[in-house]
Amino acid sequence: MPDPDKAAADLAALVDPAHTAVLTMEIQRGVVGDLTSFPELAAEAERVGVFSSTSRLLHAARAAGARVVHCTAEFRADRAGSVANCRLISAMVRRPDHLLAGTAATELVPGLGPEPGDLVCSRFHGVSPFSGTSLDTWLRNLGVTTVVATGVSVNLGVLGLAIEACNLGYQVVVPRDAVAGIPTAYADAVLDNTFPLIASLTSTSDLLAAWST
Repeated sequence: MPDPDKAAADLAALVDPAHTAVLTMEIQRGVVGDLTSFPELAAEAERVGVFSSTSRLLHAARAAGARVVHCTAEFRADRAGSVANCRLISAMVRRPDHLLAGTAATELVPGLGPEPGDLVCSRFHGVSPFSGTSLDTWLRNLGVTTVVATGVSVNLGVLGLAIEACNLGYQVVVPRDAVAGIPTAYADAVLDNTFPLIASLTSTSDLLAAWST
């Protein structure tokens, strides 16, 4: 039988605030908030509890001394720095107002920040946050070795984040109630069959307990 006390101790060591950062992935008004371009994904994020779970995680992380980094997507009006090299981005760049830099759509969903100590890592390209951004350099300079992934989507963004982080040598932790994808059955299958190979799956409650000790 698994020893719950040992599991809790192992998780606490893994997410020690001294070397841990919580990353939010595209939890933005124009992605899953009130200005969403993806209503089905927004509804699923609400159903799973991504916003409330992530808000609780961020408050606890900041209080414990862990770093918070918001990974966001946006586009310039002239699309400089972006390339339509896949169907998803091709569809987005055809819409002139989609996640336009400097507009309300690029803001975080209310309640998540950014707070003064948070970092915001924006990108104009791709579907995941490490390649071609300052994220890896920032995390290494902060002494981070474990990242906690939250946000959307399990289909692409969160999965890409986890794979990239694993490739770069980070430990990856994923609270299931702080990530979402569509359709539900597909997201559950990816969380059940792919994420355990590259990340430690947990819950918001377990992380809060780890940071309260």
